[in-house]
This record gives sequence, C-alpha cells and structure tokens, in this order.
Amino acid sequence: MKAKIYITLKEGIHDPQGRAVQQSLQTLGFTTAQDIRVGKFLEVELLDTEKESAEANIKSMCEKLLANTVIEDFRYEIVET
Repeated sequence: MKAKIYITLKEGIHDPQGRAVQQSLQTLGFTTAQDIRVGKFLEVELLDTEKESAEANIKSMCEKLLANTVIEDFRYEIVET
C-alpha cells in the first residue's frame, strides 16, 4: 500500500513562503496568481496489508512527526499498489 499525505498550514497562519512565490510569479507577469499557500506532499510505502491498519499508522505518523498540528492540517489517502 501507498499513502499520499498532504500537509498545509492552517487557515489564518501567515505563509511567508507562499507570499514569496506569489510575488515572484507576479514579477514574471503571472498577475492572476493570488493567495498562494505552500505545503508539503509525501508518499509513504507501507507494509500494512489492511487499510484500517495503514490509516491508523499514517494518522499516528502525521500527529507525532510529519505535521506540526499546532499550525498545520493534514489529510491522506491510502492507495493499494
């Protein structure tokens, strides 16, 4: 199985990296790009054979290490390979 994990800053948290990307795009002439937020994407290969076990493990990984749950939200999807 494979987990696809998406980590983003919570709403209301200042995103200086997103602001820098937005300013750079506007400098390049892409003036329609607004309110850019930068996040993280991770793919994790899992040895779990049951989806419920995989989901529990990924949720625990995100809460304990991969995401800073004070300022970040996460979501994931489990894909059978």
